[in-house]
Amino acid sequence: MAPIFFLLVLGLIEFGRMVMVQQVITNASREGARRAIIQGATTAEVISVVENYLASGGIRSATVTVTPDPIDSAGYGEPVTVTVTVPFRQVSWLPSPMFLGGVELRATTTMRREAVQ
Repeated sequence: MAPIFFLLVLGLIEFGRMVMVQQVITNASREGARRAIIQGATTAEVISVVENYLASGGIRSATVTVTPDPIDSAGYGEPVTVTVTVPFRQVSWLPSPMFLGGVELRATTTMRREAVQ
């Protein structure tokens, strides 16, 4: 009975961490998109905003992409997309994730640019 109980507990820890990291990267992509739609925003600024948000959540190994790059190529009302991806293996609290080891977590936010016409 004990091995089944420990498997269940480890699975709950792993799934809980996955949900937490997914929420953090979703919020980070949203914050990055909010910065990206403002007049004069640069890709470097957006990536910095996202990385700072992720660092506050304890996530350091994410990949951030901003489309279009450079942001200025998007005109007024055109979409700007910020995508954050992180392999779960790099953010797991377990030394070797059993169930979600090969999963890549991804969050994408698209907002319309508020550039001057």
